[in-house]
Amino acid sequence: MKHQMSNMSRVLVTLASASFILLFWFPFWRIDLFAPQYPEGLTMYIWIHTLTGEVDIINGLNHYIGMKNIEPAMFPEFSYLRYVVLFFILFGGIVAVYGRRSLLLVFLLILIAAGALAMYDFYQWGYDYGHDLNPQAPIRVPGLSYQPPVLGHKRLLNFDAYSFPHIGGWVVICAGALIAGTWSYEWFRARKRKSRPLAKRTAIAAILGLLFLAACTSGPQPFDAGKDACHFCKMNLTDTRFGAELITSKGKVFKFDDLHCLAAFQKAGTVAEKDVKQLYTINFSAPNTFLELNTAVLVTSPALKSPMGSSTAAFTDTTAAALFLKDTSARQRNWTALREALTN
Repeated sequence: MKHQMSNMSRVLVTLASASFILLFWFPFWRIDLFAPQYPEGLTMYIWIHTLTGEVDIINGLNHYIGMKNIEPAMFPEFSYLRYVVLFFILFGGIVAVYGRRSLLLVFLLILIAAGALAMYDFYQWGYDYGHDLNPQAPIRVPGLSYQPPVLGHKRLLNFDAYSFPHIGGWVVICAGALIAGTWSYEWFRARKRKSRPLAKRTAIAAILGLLFLAACTSGPQPFDAGKDACHFCKMNLTDTRFGAELITSKGKVFKFDDLHCLAAFQKAGTVAEKDVKQLYTINFSAPNTFLELNTAVLVTSPALKSPMGSSTAAFTDTTAAALFLKDTSARQRNWTALREALTN
């Protein structure tokens, strides 16, 4: 039939809609709060039926500035979100069985509308939560509100608040991207007047795959020279050739202007070793290009004038580092040995 979906598209729609069942096992959103007294952060996880995480601690802190206690009862959405999820699973199955492109478009539009409505609802809750304050609170700042960010980062007094999707949310985003990609493919397929060369179809699939992967991955954050500051020495990051980053298991990124600062930060134990997810350093030959610290070639030489005196830079391999290794006083070490040397 003219508007029937291909078998592969039906399979993809089935997989995308079935993935929604993971929302019953994983939170779909998270809010993290970081402050000097909580360097590893406080996290609240939002599920389709409840809240988990350090909610009690967050409530205790928010009490001082007059904010309401966060509790499941203040979210009427928890009473019906599970049925919304089941609807998407069942509707996706119907689309796959009937295989009509028009039904797939309806599914995609409903999914987009539901996502937009959810974000608006979240904004409305945050606005009320951050503005409806107890006038008898111990700490009152006239004219100041504490609305958490809907998405991204926001500074609230001495706290840095981050709001991002969690596993369940990324599942929904990736499933939506897969459904959108499938509909786009079917739309182009229906429009073709003659067979499209395999190379073009492969290119479309590759682009969709890259978009899918881009939505589900994360890594180091580029340095903003002159604006970012080293987390340890508090100096502005101006020379990014020697920088490094530590990413925790919760996704918090700590930036450093020198490997010496990173080594001192780790020795201080602000972040436990078990909570360190990844370490990155800047490729000296390509500023703001990151290398995994444990596999990079690290060269210490008097010729390398780093901001805080480590005199060490990272390279992709010994060939790239050859210019500095020619110096008889230069020394090549791995991160474990270098960290010990910098902190002893």
